[in-house]
Amino acid sequence: MTDDDRTPVHALLQDGTTVCIRSVLPRDHEQLHGLYEEMSPDNLRLRFFAASRRSAEMAADRACAPSRPGYRALLAETQGQVIGLAEYETGDETGDETEYETGDGAGTAEISIAVADGLHHRGVGTLLVEHLVSAARAEGIRAFTADALSENHEVLRLFADLGLRTSRHFEGPEVRCTIELAEGDTYLGAVETRGRGAGVASLEPLLRPDVVAVIGAGRRPGSVGRALLHHLHAGGFKRRLFAVNPGVNSILGVPSFPSVSALPLVPDLAVLAIPASAVPATAEECGKAGVRALLVVTAGLDADQGKALLDACRTYGMRLVGPNCLGVSNTDPELVLDATFAAGHPHPGTAGIAVQSGGVGIALLDGLSRLGIGVSSFVSLGDKYDVSGNDMLQWWEGDGRTDLALLHLESFGNPRAFSRTARRVTRRMPVLTVDAGRTDAGRRAAASHTAAAATRTMTRQALFTQAGITATRSVGELLETAALLHAQPLPSGSRVAIVTNAGGAGVLAADACAEAGLVLPALTAELVDDLLAVLPDGAAVGNPVDVTAAVSEEQLRECVDRVARHAGIDAVVVALVPTAVATATGDDLVRALTDGRARRERPVAVVRLEQALPVELLPVADGGTIPSYSEPGAAARALAHAAHRAAWLSRPAGTVPDLADIDTGRARTIVADFLAAHPDGGWLDPRTCGELLACYGVPQLNWAWAETEDDAVLAAERLRGPDGRVVMKAHWPGLLHKSEQHAVHLDLQGDAQVRAAFRDFETRFAGLLTGVVVQPLAARGTELFAGVVQDEVFGPLVLFGLGGTATEVLADHAARLAPLTDHDVHDLITSPRCAPLLFGAHGSGPVDLEGLEQVLLRLSRMASDLPQLTEADFNPVLATPGAVSVLDARVRLLPRRAQDPYLRRLR
Repeated sequence: MTDDDRTPVHALLQDGTTVCIRSVLPRDHEQLHGLYEEMSPDNLRLRFFAASRRSAEMAADRACAPSRPGYRALLAETQGQVIGLAEYETGDETGDETEYETGDGAGTAEISIAVADGLHHRGVGTLLVEHLVSAARAEGIRAFTADALSENHEVLRLFADLGLRTSRHFEGPEVRCTIELAEGDTYLGAVETRGRGAGVASLEPLLRPDVVAVIGAGRRPGSVGRALLHHLHAGGFKRRLFAVNPGVNSILGVPSFPSVSALPLVPDLAVLAIPASAVPATAEECGKAGVRALLVVTAGLDADQGKALLDACRTYGMRLVGPNCLGVSNTDPELVLDATFAAGHPHPGTAGIAVQSGGVGIALLDGLSRLGIGVSSFVSLGDKYDVSGNDMLQWWEGDGRTDLALLHLESFGNPRAFSRTARRVTRRMPVLTVDAGRTDAGRRAAASHTAAAATRTMTRQALFTQAGITATRSVGELLETAALLHAQPLPSGSRVAIVTNAGGAGVLAADACAEAGLVLPALTAELVDDLLAVLPDGAAVGNPVDVTAAVSEEQLRECVDRVARHAGIDAVVVALVPTAVATATGDDLVRALTDGRARRERPVAVVRLEQALPVELLPVADGGTIPSYSEPGAAARALAHAAHRAAWLSRPAGTVPDLADIDTGRARTIVADFLAAHPDGGWLDPRTCGELLACYGVPQLNWAWAETEDDAVLAAERLRGPDGRVVMKAHWPGLLHKSEQHAVHLDLQGDAQVRAAFRDFETRFAGLLTGVVVQPLAARGTELFAGVVQDEVFGPLVLFGLGGTATEVLADHAARLAPLTDHDVHDLITSPRCAPLLFGAHGSGPVDLEGLEQVLLRLSRMASDLPQLTEADFNPVLATPGAVSVLDARVRLLPRRAQDPYLRRLR
């Protein structure tokens, strides 16, 4: 259920209500007995197959009995009232989860569910079962069984709709259900769908409130609370608005009341702009009054105040934005909610914004309003105690108004759940972000600014890449890219043609495109002839196309249209400078692109070096717009982002391949045995490491362990290849970099050299050496690196690149988050600079690419299965045309509990 199975968690029902899910305690007996006692006779009969009050007493006794192996009971409660119970029992009294074996009836548990009368059809039972499934998987249980009356349609539908494979066996009036607990995409998708519906419902009071109260609005001009109230009132909020201030009856024409409890209507949303010391008590007051959402703009809460605030929100089921934030806004014309203290009101539009930094939020609001894109909804997340970027993506996905999502996130609460949501949403609309905290200094600033945990750059970039998120490097670049994605169709590739009326501007544009990774193809002879036929004398038709300063408006229009229609071009950049020639003739070269006479199917971006603003959207006569940039680099970067998005969309979603010869059970036993002997964790010795790799079918070069000189000689005799040479590597606990310690002897021939090498190690590493690894000398090949790091927030990150002794110096690595799909593995192999070596550069022939993919997939699976695997290095991995094998491996384990990243729960 959780890292600590006694720690309560909070989650959302389908109507957005917050409930607490926790383990049953002895003190719950009275409430559980009451849960059954208050059931109708019909529901009691459906639960126990008979309307027996004695059965209710026994059920409460069983759930509240002391903890015992093979039994788990979870309850759901809201504001201290128990509303549901789910439990399983295996019948196993040993508590030894390793006893579960495959076969009929093995690894199964009997499950039962009870939901309070009057609370059916709200998702209580389903949510409890999801948490019970997660807990059961962690204990090695593979299936649930349940007996039900065939007329109990509700529980049968619950099982059928879980997303897990379910079978039924009817025996008279009863039905035996078997629910297989194997996690697959169908189940994750079902959980995701339920979570999305619950999450959106919970945000309705925040983003579509009928009643809003501002707490802390004063009479003094310049206060944040007064500014918020003014924005709501002057912005034209179309529902009921109140102020809470004990000293006045009205503020800015808005009715004011002395307390929340004194308000004539219960607010859906309460806005708190009060001192930090008053926030916890005010939140408690709001919760008791029935408020459903809080917006806390107050900054400076200490740890105790922050905890009290969040506890109140969880206890009373209030969603929370903030603290330390700018506010929220929804420009829906039927609502017009502007609960921010930004300088102006956001322009209505189609871009959704979620930011942690209020300053970035103001810049985006201003920029999008200026561009005319406008805003559908805006949320300043601040310290992000509760509502997150993931929540907002789900909101925008279904609000019917948003077609562009902009994020600025300095931290991630549940990156793997965020990734699944983003992958889905990004296929419907562009999702853009500023890649904040790329440097050590940036990460420190983010941490000090929002208490965000430092997130390593490669991990975050892997998340963005795999999820299809467009990651920019600045707010300016984000707005430049948003303008293009909003205004123009996506390019089908990265081939760009440049059209310019000034050769120098064309050179600048060409350099910018090349630096952005775009391609400037040579124009075909046919297209060259077509262009020369319409352009003035002296035009240079290459790429760039220099139409000269003498070009007329009509000639430029025809040139751009012909280039944009050509099948070998994916996008057009038009770089223009003002000239006296155009002024004298009355031609308007920009009008040639915006008069609406041509409907171009490929994107066009304009560069005007004299333009004052970094990016503008030029209105087109047919109602569209064309982005215009003040410098070529901005246009090129925006087009490159658009090309990457198009490529991501054109590729079907990847799948995690099935792997043969995996023994997860044995691997978990190895890990458990090691951690039992080493409670603080550590690096595995070569034998244990080799055994663990063998559980996942990772190919290793033959090797042997030797603790004496004679054993080393025998091992060498057994392992020598055709050339008779072997390698010897020293080992002792804590040895990490053998080369730096000169703890490797290469090219050993004959028994005498083997003995001499062993004696050398014994002499130099006296008191440290525990043994040696003997291997045959490997064949020549490409030395690569494959590794994994278990990030406590993001999960396992798989790295791949050039290996050998210089791997850390050259840092030629790519990274993707596990579990790896087939697409992820392909990207890992093709991304490093060393990739051409793998595909046969310099005539050497390609290495065993399929074998290389298998090593990465098996490493990914191992890291996904074993949360205790903190770090693993395969270096070198030797790749040849005929095989791939790991020559040296290091694995470090730490005592960690598995955490289900997809389990529905609030932060």
